[in-house]
Amino acid sequence: MNNTSKKPLPSWLPLAVGALLVALFAGLGAWQINRGFEKRIDHLAFEDDAGIASWQDGIEVEPYQHLQVTGTYDNEHQVLLDNIIVNSRYGYYVITPLRGIGEGPVLLINRGWIERTGAPLDTGRLSVPSEWVSVRGRVGRLPRAGMKMGDAFSPGDGWPRTAVYPSYAEVAEALGTDVQPFVLLMDQGEEHGFSRQWTPSGFGPEKHFGYALQWFAMAAVLSGLLIWNHRKKKFT
Repeated sequence: MNNTSKKPLPSWLPLAVGALLVALFAGLGAWQINRGFEKRIDHLAFEDDAGIASWQDGIEVEPYQHLQVTGTYDNEHQVLLDNIIVNSRYGYYVITPLRGIGEGPVLLINRGWIERTGAPLDTGRLSVPSEWVSVRGRVGRLPRAGMKMGDAFSPGDGWPRTAVYPSYAEVAEALGTDVQPFVLLMDQGEEHGFSRQWTPSGFGPEKHFGYALQWFAMAAVLSGLLIWNHRKKKFT
């Protein structure tokens, strides 16, 4: 029977692994700082009230830009975005297409939030005028989920249709027409809207900076342990 002994791990291996972890922690901290600055820019853009621009199809827009749009509502094809939580209550965002001049993509208007109750929804509440309207709001986007499973739209052909975190392509397929790549978040003072408490998406920059501090602290502690361990082995 052969007696074989396992070779000890190289002395430099723990140091190399530790250094990689330090670099990883520092990289995550830097990423969080970058995200924090991006969120700060988003918040400043949201708070900016430099004026309202008149928008037509083809004009480029910036996030949270204040726009005035004109067109006719498509009252017959509205979408209810489900699983939207406001003040710890579940409800829907009411998305109503607005058709402009010509055959260009329709613009999705987020008219705000309504609570979901146990009773069937009174669809008469969703009605909008058929005449030409002018609507003011901010450039926004469809809500997005961290992870989505299954189809966005519930089965059935009736309108309004309920959807959970649909993409623009899924909304376009349901409507049977192209849609603009952004949503107009209807201003609080506009008619034919519901509860509107628009804020920049996600949490604020301070939380990102807090996470960054945690990652940097972990990198600093691990660096200290690696240096202490190296010096201990060197002088023993």
